Amino acid sequence: MTPMRLTAVAALLTLGVAACGGTTKSSVTSAPAQAPASSAAAANPNAPLKQGLKLAFLPKQINNPYMTIVANAGAEAAKEFQGEAKEVGPSDASASSQISYINTLTQQGHDAILISANDPNAVCGPLQQARAKNIKIVSYDSDAAPECRDLFINQAASEEVGRSQVKLLADMIGSKGEIAILSATANATNQNTWIDFMKDELGKPEYKDMKLVKVAYGDDDDQKSFTETQGLLQAYPDLKGIISPTTVGVSAAARYISGSKYKGKVVLTGLGTPNQMRQFVKDKTVEKFALWNPKDLGYLASYAAAALVSGQITGAEGETFKAGKLGERTIGKNGEVILGPPFTFDASNIDQFDF
Repeated sequence: MTPMRLTAVAALLTLGVAACGGTTKSSVTSAPAQAPASSAAAANPNAPLKQGLKLAFLPKQINNPYMTIVANAGAEAAKEFQGEAKEVGPSDASASSQISYINTLTQQGHDAILISANDPNAVCGPLQQARAKNIKIVSYDSDAAPECRDLFINQAASEEVGRSQVKLLADMIGSKGEIAILSATANATNQNTWIDFMKDELGKPEYKDMKLVKVAYGDDDDQKSFTETQGLLQAYPDLKGIISPTTVGVSAAARYISGSKYKGKVVLTGLGTPNQMRQFVKDKTVEKFALWNPKDLGYLASYAAAALVSGQITGAEGETFKAGKLGERTIGKNGEVILGPPFTFDASNIDQFDF
């Protein structure tokens, strides 16, 4: 299925909550941001996209398959408006590992830096220095502090992601038993926001028989996530389910469970790509998991960056821009643009997707 068809299918789905934004809490953890410096300029929605733009994707870590899909799609989008995009980044996902890359990209004079922040505040100073040189900052996947960027391309409304993950697991374990969460890094904005909504969802009466016993961190490292899964299952012998809202974590957890005595006994769900998870769905280690199309996320981020640099938008709420084949998008509160709701994958549909 093409990225466009996936987007269309996903737009038809609801997972029991609103598709396009939180209703009880901000979709990022930071307080409402000051208006970015660029918002002082007037937007010209009819301005043509500049040609020859230089964009740089800075993921949490360079060897993350999900992040690579996002960046590659962003590069393909850039070609559509005669620009170019590259991916650079650290091999680890520590809080400060992205700083030197921001500084280098600033010195190289890129038109825009697109970042999936490992820590919302650690990268703030360098990003502000880049903005002072009129470099546009677009965060995607995991937000930087809002005052340090121009736009945030959010893959899905954070409230929907968090609550839907609990609902997905609850359906599979009959809303009873001990559960755990295997997250990425302890400071990741998106992970922590989703987990906050998971905890809030678990506080509802219908989940009174479900108990969250542990939030573990695999640091978006395959081997550490594998080991953390093993540790969870050994420490909590009555564990009924695990939610891993990270593509690295959920695939590592599935790999451990698939070869262990826990297969068929402990339910695993989370956020993963079809190609990562296909074998585990086929061998019945995992029944259902969710995600959005990372190709669409990178594509949308590239067009948003181009619209910013070209002066079509400034990042102000209510502004609109055209994102190529994804159509017109509207900027929401705090400079947030939402790609769309997550999509649930299972044995009935996973072979329809290739990413």
